Amino acid sequence: MNLAARRNCEGRRLDSAFRWVGISVRIAVPKKAACLEGAWIDDILLEGDGSRTALHLGRPVPLDELRLLVDGEQERLRAAGLVGGGTLAVRMPPSLACVVTMLAGWRTGAQVALLDHRLTTYEVGKAIARLTPQLVAEPVEEVSGRLRGFFDVTTRITPLHGGRPAGSADALLQLSSGSTGPSKVIGRTVGSLLAELDRYAQLDGFPRRGERTVVLASVVHVLGLVGGLLHGLASGAEVVLPGTQTVDGVLRAVAAGDAPTTLLGVPSQTALLAAHRTPPRLPQLRRMIVGGELVGADVRERFTRRYDAELGVMYGMTEVGVIATDLTGSTAPGLTPAPGMKVRVDEGQILLGLPRTPYVGPADPTRFVDGWLRTKDAGSLDAAGLLTVHGRLDAQVSVGGLKVDLAEVEEVLTSLPGVTGAVVVHGAGIEAFVSVTGQEAGDGLAALLAARLAPYKRPRAVHTLSEIPRTVTGKPVRNADVLRAAVRAAASAGGSETGPGSDPAHLEPDSALA
Repeated sequence: MNLAARRNCEGRRLDSAFRWVGISVRIAVPKKAACLEGAWIDDILLEGDGSRTALHLGRPVPLDELRLLVDGEQERLRAAGLVGGGTLAVRMPPSLACVVTMLAGWRTGAQVALLDHRLTTYEVGKAIARLTPQLVAEPVEEVSGRLRGFFDVTTRITPLHGGRPAGSADALLQLSSGSTGPSKVIGRTVGSLLAELDRYAQLDGFPRRGERTVVLASVVHVLGLVGGLLHGLASGAEVVLPGTQTVDGVLRAVAAGDAPTTLLGVPSQTALLAAHRTPPRLPQLRRMIVGGELVGADVRERFTRRYDAELGVMYGMTEVGVIATDLTGSTAPGLTPAPGMKVRVDEGQILLGLPRTPYVGPADPTRFVDGWLRTKDAGSLDAAGLLTVHGRLDAQVSVGGLKVDLAEVEEVLTSLPGVTGAVVVHGAGIEAFVSVTGQEAGDGLAALLAARLAPYKRPRAVHTLSEIPRTVTGKPVRNADVLRAAVRAAASAGGSETGPGSDPAHLEPDSALA
């Protein structure tokens, strides 16, 4: 590899070791916002044999073609006024154009904010008002089709009146998932992104050169962006987006290549794949790796048995990326902290050692104190150093003076036959919202729960839905008001009931994964 050491914008050299398939190299990590070189794009992501397939979106995209596309888009952005230290918001659906635009923005040395294309006009307006970018990149025509894995779009670049240059050294701005409350603005420096890529490079079993990653997670959110897209470009693993986000579409994407293949997504997608009773034989499928929430034991058993593949789990946050992993399922529920991550548990809460706060703008001052980020996740470390994530701290509630772990109730629910997802909340009492595969599964929930949970742990109401409401990142929504509104909407359409019974849609092989 020809990864030349570069100077950062202050003239100093900051080296970080990267190991791609056993090769150790040294690269420079740019630090300041106005870094005009954007050297990390060429030296890390677009480096190597130009004839190799870098991306596959319905067709192979060789690295040489990707370089040319980034060159052209960078010229368009410069012509629109973007310079090093400038700001660009990218609101694009999953597409080659989206990848090209974000890479071109970073190559210019700009701060790039990624907005999910599924946000409403109102949500986009609020985000733009908070982020104040100088330019926004959007599709010329709005797209539709939530089952599409990727789109063929043309980018429109629009200068925004009142946009401001970068106010921090962050190369990437993202919004938190908002699964429990308002989104926060999270910033990642180039150094933070490269450090995460370094962690992925050192994980045994993570895709590398000569292998394929079928990315089901959104490429504008941290798992799909860094673990899927950026790692694939940096390591040489081919990045594949399926034509459709359906069970059949994903299985076709896996079957389309002979190289060892990894699926990268979230547990709800695993549950739907595992529900397919007669999947085709896919010897190239090595494993699926998921992040975002806990995986039920029943889902794990069905997936590994039906696909003869491993199911790996990663714990991470938008603020830092990957934190701890079990890529083979051999240490479940324990996870090994990723190389270089500083992890400790204080009074039952997982804390992460970071060089600076990841939040940009107003934020809770208690979240980052003395170099430690308080994750608000409950966890424990065993004598071997394995981290077990027990769920959100706010999942520990008191019922009649007795402590109930809502994550435990969710785990029991998701282990029941026919249950594909569950969210348990607490207000006046414990409420459960579950998605099931059929009428029979819904009818039997009350009896199954009575045999598995003490009376004080049982939900006072179980609402069944055809699918659990989720954020744009794929995480289940945990806001009780939003969940109840979904139940009311489904009930008015004849698709949901309160109590043990339901009439959800049956899962078919072409059921949606996102």
